[in-house]
Amino acid sequence: MRTTAVFGTTGLIGSHLIQLLSQHNDYQKVYSFARRKPELHSDKVEHINLNSESLTIPIGTDDVFVCLGTTMKKAGSKEAFLKVDFKIVVDIAKQAKQSNVKRIIVVSSLGADPTSNNFYLQTKGKMEESVKQLEFEYCGIVRPSLLLGNRKEFRLGEKMAIVFFKIFSFIFVGPIKKYKGIYAQDVAKSMIMLAQNGKGIVTVESIILKKIADEYYKQ
Repeated sequence: MRTTAVFGTTGLIGSHLIQLLSQHNDYQKVYSFARRKPELHSDKVEHINLNSESLTIPIGTDDVFVCLGTTMKKAGSKEAFLKVDFKIVVDIAKQAKQSNVKRIIVVSSLGADPTSNNFYLQTKGKMEESVKQLEFEYCGIVRPSLLLGNRKEFRLGEKMAIVFFKIFSFIFVGPIKKYKGIYAQDVAKSMIMLAQNGKGIVTVESIILKKIADEYYKQ
């Protein structure tokens, strides 16, 4: 029986993740870290307010899932974006290491690259490298493409992209297949599967995430 901590449980992936974990027989306790309490009622789940100034992961936590992320528009500045998508994520990973957490699974982005000229992808890439350097027993980096699902917040550009992907999904074959959208619930399923079976440092992109998710109910 495992204990886990999930950061970003009111987001698109995080909300699916705690729902699945609360129903999973291998997990006896789920710590939910977010700025507001998620809409989930389960005896397994304990909400902890996410305060970036004082991160504390309960002793005995086996797995940590990090689903934090914002957009440049919502953040308002590069500095604010860096705080959420780099600093807080890396601080969580460092705290997890200090708390003897064995496994960490972090949501990044397709195309993440520390040398990219794109600030968003560069930040994600630098975050990945910093987390990997902490040398967990298992470090899983998941790189989904466009996330499909119902967000509580409205993002016009994302909504338009989702409509496009749904209508023209048939064109995403061959080399561009990896850009096909993926449902947030499938990302959450794959993260749990990776935590249960992964070793070392693994980076997994959308195509493989979907294949892993398809195996979720066969375990």
